[in-house]
Amino acid sequence: MSELRSNVTDTALIFEGGGMRASLTSAIVPVLLEAGIYIDFVAGISAGASNTCNYLSRDASRARQSFVDFTADPRFGSWRTFSRGQGYFNAQYIYEETGLPDQALPFDHDTFLANPASMAIAAFQCSTGRQVWWGKQDAKTMRDLMVRVRASSTMPVLMPPVTIDGEVYVDGALGPDGGIALDAARAAGYSKFLVILTQERGYRKGPQKHLRLFQRHFRSFPAVAEALRDRPANYNRVREELFELERSGDAMLFVPETMPVRNSERNIAKLTAAHELGLAQARRELPAWREFLGVPA
Repeated sequence: MSELRSNVTDTALIFEGGGMRASLTSAIVPVLLEAGIYIDFVAGISAGASNTCNYLSRDASRARQSFVDFTADPRFGSWRTFSRGQGYFNAQYIYEETGLPDQALPFDHDTFLANPASMAIAAFQCSTGRQVWWGKQDAKTMRDLMVRVRASSTMPVLMPPVTIDGEVYVDGALGPDGGIALDAARAAGYSKFLVILTQERGYRKGPQKHLRLFQRHFRSFPAVAEALRDRPANYNRVREELFELERSGDAMLFVPETMPVRNSERNIAKLTAAHELGLAQARRELPAWREFLGVPA
């Protein structure tokens, strides 16, 4: 393996989550890699954690497969797997099995580790209500990495919580940043950001529905229901902050012109179309990204 290098060291790359909406935003990974843009700090939450890891392993094909082609796998999940306690998305299979060698989505862990870039992914710790961050130092083995990506991506109720070192975790998007890792990038010393969002520019998250259901479901972990209650306000606040950073020139935002799929979408034709939309928009915006990042064509 030739030595891997970063050529952007003053900007953080941030991937928002959004479940299967990442079918569109996963297109950012191949566009950046094909353009030879290698950013030295990458953060992501939930589906954004998968985009983060695929970018760091420099695997454009896996980025698409993870949120498009792989949904055709009969073990990907369904209401049948949900009824068995495995989740509507069969999380253990998706995150902890398919990335192994000779499996459906082999992950290049060697390239991931050899990449000099730093990583930050997060999950929500149910007992304390804290958002817990992990870096590459926590991902020395495939198991260590993938169980953390799974935890970060565990949508409450739809997927079973994940236990790591005796603590129970769900989706990192329940943290105070609303699922957009701006605070983590700042904590790492960055004041310039390339942020990949998964909702259209005019979107605002409304009040959490079914809050009583969540309160009953997580009665042993009341912090989860409280975080779900607070998430819309947190999410909308961070989005507004990002738009302010965009106006000041400190952030470059990828904002989908249209988002044609929901976070639970399973229709492969719709997911394919969303990915193609992402590719087309990202390629149109690439010259502006190059200028912002200081990477010439």
